Order: sequence, then C-alpha cells, then structure tokens
Amino acid sequence: MSPRIAMVAGEPSGDLLAARVMRGLSELAPGSVCEGIGGPAMAGQGLNMWHSMDALTVFGYVDALKRLPGLLRTYGDVKRRWMRDKPDVFVGIDAPDFNLRLEQQLRDAGVPTVHFVGPSIWAWRYERIHKIRSAVSHMLVLFPFEEALYQSEGVPVTYVGHPLAQIIPMVPDRDGVRGQLGLHPGERVLAVMPGSRASEIKLLAPRFLQAVRLLRQQEPQLRILVPMVNAQRRAQFEAILREYPVDGLLMLDKAVSGSRPAAWDALEAADAVLVASGTATLEAALFKRPMVISYVLSAAMRRIMAWKSGQSRPLVPWVGLPNVLLNDFAVPELLQDDATPEKLAAATWKSLTDADYARQTAARFTEMHKTLLRDTPGLAAQAILNEALRNV
Repeated sequence: MSPRIAMVAGEPSGDLLAARVMRGLSELAPGSVCEGIGGPAMAGQGLNMWHSMDALTVFGYVDALKRLPGLLRTYGDVKRRWMRDKPDVFVGIDAPDFNLRLEQQLRDAGVPTVHFVGPSIWAWRYERIHKIRSAVSHMLVLFPFEEALYQSEGVPVTYVGHPLAQIIPMVPDRDGVRGQLGLHPGERVLAVMPGSRASEIKLLAPRFLQAVRLLRQQEPQLRILVPMVNAQRRAQFEAILREYPVDGLLMLDKAVSGSRPAAWDALEAADAVLVASGTATLEAALFKRPMVISYVLSAAMRRIMAWKSGQSRPLVPWVGLPNVLLNDFAVPELLQDDATPEKLAAATWKSLTDADYARQTAARFTEMHKTLLRDTPGLAAQAILNEALRNV
C-alpha cells in the first residue's frame, strides 16, 4: 500500500514532530506520499509542500487577527484541493484552531482524520472535546493521562509518547557540555530562559535579570547561560540587559554541536533553570534539572484569554508540564504578581544549592522520562496507516 497522506503543521515544533512521523511512515509504507503545509524538517522528509508553515505561524490573538486574510486564503486553498481530490487520510499536527476546522470539513466528506498533539483541554476550554469528537477519527496524544481522558469521552486515541523523550539522553552529560562551552566543571551554572516570544521576554526578562542580580550578590561567581531562539529575540533581550546588566552571563545563539537547539546546551550544562512556562519546562525536566517556572500575562491578554476560554484560571492547579505530568508541585511556580525578583531569586537559590532537593527532583524526572519514552514515530505511523486503510 502506498497511501496519499494530507498533512498540516503550523509551527516549528509541529514540523519536527511531523518529520519524525514521516520517517515512521516511510518505514512502514514505502512509497507513501505526503502533501500539504509544513516546514524545513518535513520538506527534508519529502513533503510535497503546497504552503510553508510560516503562513500559519502566529503569536497570540492580536497577531492572528492581523494575519486573518492570509490564513483564510491558505485554508481555502488546501480545503479546495483536498475536497476535489481526496487523500487517503488527513493528519493535523497541533495548530488546533486551523486543523480542527479543516478536519471537520474533510471528515464530513468521508476522509479519515488524525490529530496529533491533543489540545490542552485538561487545562483550558474542556468543551472543545465535543468539536474533537465530531472532527477527529483518531487522536494521537503525547502524555499518558490524555489517553484515559479521550477514552472516557469516546474518542479513539493512541498514546504515542513524547518524541523529546527519545532524543534527550536519560543521563545528561553536564561536564562534557560545560567543557565544550568553556565552563569549569565545578562552577555553579544557572540557565535563564525567559521565553521565545517578544511578549514573554518583555514581561519576564526584567524580572529574571533582577532575580539573577540578587543571586549574584549571594554568589558572585555564578555563571548564567541564556539561549536565544533568533536574532530578533537576542536584540530585544540585549536591550533589557543594558538596563539590568549582569556579569558572568553568556548568551547562546546555537548549540556547540550545531545539530540541536542552543537551549539544550544551556539545560545540560546547568545546575538549575529559571524558565518561562512552556515546552522548555518539559525539556528541563527531561534533562533532570531542578527549575523555577514563571509566567506573566499582560492585563489585556488575561482579559482575552478569560473571554475566549470562559475561565480565569486553568482547570488544573499547575501550569508547568512537569508538575501536570507528576500531578504535584514538584517544582515551584511563580506566576503573575508572585513573579517578583525577590521570590524568583529565593526559589532559584534553593534549586541551585540544595543538593538533596536536586537529587530527589532528578529521580522524579527520570521516572517521568521513562513513562514518556515510546516508539513515537512507529506508533503514530501505524495509527495513521490504520485510518488510511479504512478508506480503501
């Protein structure tokens, strides 16, 4: 069987996930054809790319409104093509606002639909489960607790594990990476990660840098690693750094190996991490590092989120993925008004200096890592092919 598979990924993380699945598909179904919207990783696996994922990548509600005409044109184009010449299966990778709408249209037209990466309905807007049940033939989820959630709602689902658990080593090589970065093995090192979006750096970087200044008063030799996602974010961070200068700070634009994100060098070399809530918290946990999670939303963004979700806070007590997965406050979360430099510094100092706490946290993260370790490409590819076969 050589199925024709429609795919849409809307951002870099989805591009990487989809590329790994495409490798799994090529092993299980040589000759399969993938077409649609993606990025460089998917293109490298042979995607027949109709549109770049840049057409879908938006940062927040305001950006989405500005780019709405282009989003609608892209949506209309791929919908027309696939309604006219139906694929064997459609796979939407994350990007739920775009993909769920497209999945509904295609499923109504008889095309099986697979959605990879479940929207965080366990935290926000649980009512989306009704749209998912209607639009999606089969869900592929990254976290074990999500499987039971979708099963309870009558949605066919497969837990495929998280691909990062396959890539990030179970035992990190702290001294090796420090040597490559020119750091001494005995130095105390803090990774500071204030986010990848302009709004995150604007609100978090000043607080994080003020906290670091307090920490360096306690330990003047403390080394600081700050990975940068691109030149724009580096320029923004450097402007804030001029206002809150910090000695001993090293910015990383790319990994020393060149084959992985710069953030991974910072995480592997660090003793502890001060990090914005998001995927970086999961990466820090997989590197077995104690961390302090923080996040601050502007007043306007809080109003927009409350209006769109009908909630003033998440449905679970935690925002950080490690805490959600462990069902506990394994690491501290300092959010909104609690994200003061003083509180951030105090919590981070414990992560840096309490050896017993660091060992206990690493042990919990190791067990979490094991639960996320699955043959993600193979499991996802098999589920996709099963759906495609239903259409034969």
